[in-house]
Amino acid sequence: MTQDLDPPHAGRRWLVFALVSAAFFGDLYCYDSIGPVADLLQQQRHFSDTQIATLNAIYSLPNIVLVVVGGLLVDRFGASRMLLITCVICSAGAALTALSPSFVGMAGGRLLFGIGAETLNIAVLTAVGRYFARGNLAFPMALCIAAGRLGSFSADMSPNWLASAYAGGWQPPLLIALYISLGSVLASLGYAWLDRSPGPSGGKVVRIASPPVLGSFRFRKAYWYLLVLTILWYAVILAFRSTFAIKYFQHSHGLDLATAGAMNSYVFLAALFASPMFGWICGRSGRYAPFLTFGALLLPLSLALMAWTQASLWIGTVLIGISYSLVPAVLWPFCRALVPANRFGLAMGLIATTQNAGIAGANLIAGTLNDHFAAGAQNPAGYQPMMLFFCLTSLAGAVFAALLWGVVGGGRHQPDEQVAAIP
Repeated sequence: MTQDLDPPHAGRRWLVFALVSAAFFGDLYCYDSIGPVADLLQQQRHFSDTQIATLNAIYSLPNIVLVVVGGLLVDRFGASRMLLITCVICSAGAALTALSPSFVGMAGGRLLFGIGAETLNIAVLTAVGRYFARGNLAFPMALCIAAGRLGSFSADMSPNWLASAYAGGWQPPLLIALYISLGSVLASLGYAWLDRSPGPSGGKVVRIASPPVLGSFRFRKAYWYLLVLTILWYAVILAFRSTFAIKYFQHSHGLDLATAGAMNSYVFLAALFASPMFGWICGRSGRYAPFLTFGALLLPLSLALMAWTQASLWIGTVLIGISYSLVPAVLWPFCRALVPANRFGLAMGLIATTQNAGIAGANLIAGTLNDHFAAGAQNPAGYQPMMLFFCLTSLAGAVFAALLWGVVGGGRHQPDEQVAAIP
């Protein structure tokens, strides 16, 4: 099987970029739709913290296995086809989550959403990698990630922007997430049509053969350090930010729901602007490892400031925002520089499958700690064990970032379009 890697002309390229970014926006809005309704689910449906954590953890569980298959399918059948299929699956999951009258039904919806969402993410980044392969890849990748962050920012701001929906209880906000997910389906249809229709290529077509499946799993040591870093960093930032941050801000720092949601959203507001900037800088310099290490170190520092100092909550939030802007802007193009082009989908699939195991585990551990120590508005100190767990885990991630830097050095790294030998 071969894959066409030659990008079309600029107008077509950026139209595809806009469509896949719109699909990514909807995906992350739906993923982050649970955090803003977490307190409402406790009040109105009497869900425990463990149940709320499960709604995000169960998203990750199928991807412990399936996302590797998803990466192989993206490599084999193309990003456009897989993006359309996964957008439909995600919309079905969002519908079940919003319309189910029981916790089991909601959890089933999040499970279905998770089955599609991580392969959707791989398809999005693979599409950008294909259409922008001959330029500063880090900048459009970071810009696409910023579009996804806009979805997360919008979900966090929804209690302010859509106050009337939240006044109606837990269900109307989740119905809005469903409608946005349907918009992702329309965007993926547009991309599928453009990707199949003829158009000027602007250059010679380069075709790269897909490797045998067993040989596909051979990667250099630096890639495996990157994988471990990704597991630890994403496990903490997504379990904290997407599941517990709003409740933590409400109960430990005395914020109301709208203010807590806005505070959490500024992590993504920073990423909207900073991710493309960091991507442009890293793409121009090609020196990914130092930036990645710095970004990883900011996460445990920000959590420690929030949990054990009297520093303004804004300081920790800003530091998380910088970390969340810098690490993804560097990580994915760095991964693209460390693996051959015809195994990029698989490489991201391996990262995503282990990353989802980490996210699921971190959600369940944090929820269990909160329930065991009776964390809540009446006992803010009960959140301290959760924060300690997040700090230590993210610190371990920073250690692996430093190890990665030691292996690759601080020199330039650019994507290799050919099937390279594995050193």
